[in-house]
Amino acid sequence: MKIVPCSSTAQEGWLALRQALWPVGPPAEHLLEMQALLDEPGRFVQYMAYEADGTPAGFVEAALRTDYVNGTDKSPVAFLEGLYVAPQSRRNGVATLLVATIVAWAQAVGCEELAADALLDNEASQAMHRALGFEETERVVFFRKLI
Repeated sequence: MKIVPCSSTAQEGWLALRQALWPVGPPAEHLLEMQALLDEPGRFVQYMAYEADGTPAGFVEAALRTDYVNGTDKSPVAFLEGLYVAPQSRRNGVATLLVATIVAWAQAVGCEELAADALLDNEASQAMHRALGFEETERVVFFRKLI
């Protein structure tokens, strides 16, 4: 398994895996977001995992957050914005390697906490987070009122 930083929106597999994780929105929208991440390397990092034969296996995106992050005590906080492993590469340690890469980055920039979130009904994501060593800190329901 090879872990490499994403250095371009043309990074092999990044767009396709991003679309698999977040299927809402056209490719052009993803490409704009990807470029925005690349444009702020002090705030965002993103990595791809590749199988030995070069097949994209997964990706991770993280951010350095200085605003309040639910369930944390420190600032800044590294935040796992997205993590996805292709179905054929799951249960082979890809997510563990990607998260370890983010932990190393977070420690290098002075973070003591890595946070993440998952939707309340996404039990698979919650189980994955627990398997990766995350602990649940709180549950939140967001509201809005049109005015």
